[in-house]
Amino acid sequence: MILVQCAACAAPLGLSSGKKCGRCSTRYCGPACQEQHWKEGGHDKLCKKIKRAGGAEQYNANQKYTAAVTIAAEACADDTKGQTCYICTQALHWKTKEGLVRMCACRGTAGFAHVSCLAEQAKISVAEALENNLDGERWSSRWGRWDTCSLCEQEYHGVVRCALGWACWKTYVGRAENDWPRLGAMSALGNGLSVAKQYADALAVREAELAMKRRLGADEDSILVVQSNLASTYQFLGRREEALSLRRVVYSGRVNLVGEDHRGTLGAAVNYASTLFALDHYAEARALLRKTVPAAQRVLGENHMITLKMRKVYAQSLCGDPAATLDDLGEALTTLEETGRTARRVLGGSHPFVVDTERFLRGLLEALDAREASETGVDVNSVREAMEAMTPGDA
Repeated sequence: MILVQCAACAAPLGLSSGKKCGRCSTRYCGPACQEQHWKEGGHDKLCKKIKRAGGAEQYNANQKYTAAVTIAAEACADDTKGQTCYICTQALHWKTKEGLVRMCACRGTAGFAHVSCLAEQAKISVAEALENNLDGERWSSRWGRWDTCSLCEQEYHGVVRCALGWACWKTYVGRAENDWPRLGAMSALGNGLSVAKQYADALAVREAELAMKRRLGADEDSILVVQSNLASTYQFLGRREEALSLRRVVYSGRVNLVGEDHRGTLGAAVNYASTLFALDHYAEARALLRKTVPAAQRVLGENHMITLKMRKVYAQSLCGDPAATLDDLGEALTTLEETGRTARRVLGGSHPFVVDTERFLRGLLEALDAREASETGVDVNSVREAMEAMTPGDA
């Protein structure tokens, strides 16, 4: 975790309050906690080691990264058995002895790698971008190696994304606070923690990032990105009213900043709609998506993740409404079936979005059965047969 708590009593410190160890920068809420931690908490034995590692924040990042890599390799062990890393061509990493991972849309024998190799690849790519003063899309594509597979161009998910988030943070944490790679690394860490469902830890990162960017005078676009991520974390933690308030601010801000058809605005729209759905504001969610889905299809295409998410939330807002008619359920079924088929082709059958969409579709089929689905005019049996023929790993 980014160090925003007292090492002795865990009291919240924010980014600047409290007291630091003069040798290793471990943070405390005051002299009493610092003394207690030295005498009873083991800091007397760790202080020099932490300093040699680069200080408390760097030491913590290194430790968290090592643990995250172990978790990721263990989670992927069955899928990666008998394979080799496409970067170093070895089964076990020559230095760390870590196992392989694969959490993207690669098929067959492609895409197996060590987190350390992926991290080194990303580090080199970003270093080249910095050396050549790249910006815009060229910079984004290089930075994207921290969270996106270079082979299939799909984002990593699950514990692999979390491990790469820690890899990114430990790589750039030692840079100046206003240095862009360090700011980007904080965002990458928050995203990785959130994807791995470590929401409480992600919240601390998001709040620290927002406070820091406001203090540094970041531009509106950057602030909106952090607010959007913070809203997601609020929603995952069940703080839905706070999430909805931020979603509304972010969507409105995006419309004013870049217009309704911009990719950033469309992403904000699907996030806003998902929170409306979570709070049972079904009609409002549908109204927003009826306006934005056609824009996403036109600007981003049918295969884009934002378009797929929009169509899924639209279907959910149709059939989740207690006032839904059989026609509504039939439209939801058709939309989910088309979305699931496209997502499976693009992302692979094991991707969390695909698994969740197909699970929801099965539940809708049961609901249609209970309400005499034949009246919708939809061939429910054919859809069910297709669903039952699928397995989570199918492409």
